[in-house]
Amino acid sequence: MAADKARIAREFIAAIPHSKMLGMQIEEIGDGYARITMPYSERIVGDPKTGVIHGGAVSALMDTCGGAAVMSHPTAPGGTATIDLRIDYMRAAKPGDTITAEARCTHITRNVAFVRATATDADSDNPVATATGAFTVEGK
Repeated sequence: MAADKARIAREFIAAIPHSKMLGMQIEEIGDGYARITMPYSERIVGDPKTGVIHGGAVSALMDTCGGAAVMSHPTAPGGTATIDLRIDYMRAAKPGDTITAEARCTHITRNVAFVRATATDADSDNPVATATGAFTVEGK
């Protein structure tokens, strides 16, 4: 069952056009956890003078990763959608670095799943951003 959920989450994320455009790749998924990477690209730079990736791309990565964590949770019955996502940006990601998001579904009720996530660049001890979110629980 858990393997099926992970497969469905992988297929769903692979089908999302913005995930493809941003180059997102699922590195690990299962049991309410997901890790997704997004490579550096000049197409998603927010400030051409510094080469820093736009915060919206980081936000999309963390949102997608949070949804994947919910979809792969053992008690999640189906799909999900974001209800609320609060992101705290700590610093700019280093230009040229791949950004990695990790999300964990920490609690599920009948209608809502709660997630915590972190985004890092090559300096994994110094987060680029952290997030907390609430996602729908569909099909329960």
